[in-house]
Amino acid sequence: MAQVQDTEPKPLAELAAFEEGDFHALSESLGRDPQYNDRRLVTRRKLAAVAKFAVDALTADVEVGGGKLELQARTSLHAPHMFNHMRVRRIWAYITRGKKEKARLKLVLGAELAKDLDSSYRNAYLCVAIEEAALEVSLRIHPDAWFDGQNLVHRTQKEGFALLLPFLNDLAGFRLKLDNWKGEWICGQLTADKLHEFFRYYKPGEHGLAVEQRFPAPPGTRGGALAPDVPARLVAELRRLAPLYRLAAWSEESDHLFKSR
Repeated sequence: MAQVQDTEPKPLAELAAFEEGDFHALSESLGRDPQYNDRRLVTRRKLAAVAKFAVDALTADVEVGGGKLELQARTSLHAPHMFNHMRVRRIWAYITRGKKEKARLKLVLGAELAKDLDSSYRNAYLCVAIEEAALEVSLRIHPDAWFDGQNLVHRTQKEGFALLLPFLNDLAGFRLKLDNWKGEWICGQLTADKLHEFFRYYKPGEHGLAVEQRFPAPPGTRGGALAPDVPARLVAELRRLAPLYRLAAWSEESDHLFKSR
């Protein structure tokens, strides 16, 4: 796939509340209009700030326990481009494994399998996103991040669901989702049988996996999404997802990619 020519913008220095224009510039009529690129760039920098504050907080959280976590954040395009089908419907920030962790994973996978690892979505990632009518916080494993999905599958096969279940049920407000299937598994209400059902169908490399929470912000009733404390709440929700990310994604501390390991 051809590389998109794009410079990662500098995050805002502080968290900033969302405004009506952040949502409106992603609407059906304006998402194709390059005149709103500057407006969407502001939104992109707001999300970058949320991701940066989250990375700093997650790193500090792990260090308190004597561990180490290397993460990096990137954001998506804010301008119409062939890559987004000439329309900006959604802007998001990824939080993925850092360069050193990618280098370790490349050694495990080999050069051929790891050649596209630098693309953020080809890693398990934490996400904060905005669309015309919603905000979202999620943990996602894209089908192309099959190694992280396989790592999670192998871990559940080895350890059962007793370890994974409380991590998911601590995430009230989130939903476990299988690709674009209609079924949803509601966190906080999951049982071992429900997880068994999910993993019976989930196939890394074929399906995407998401643990997602969406905050509706439809036109005309966006007041809650515009509150000053919303960006800090998004950071807090990313922090809630971090333990599950560490459990699922391949790392030196969670190495279940190949059954022989």
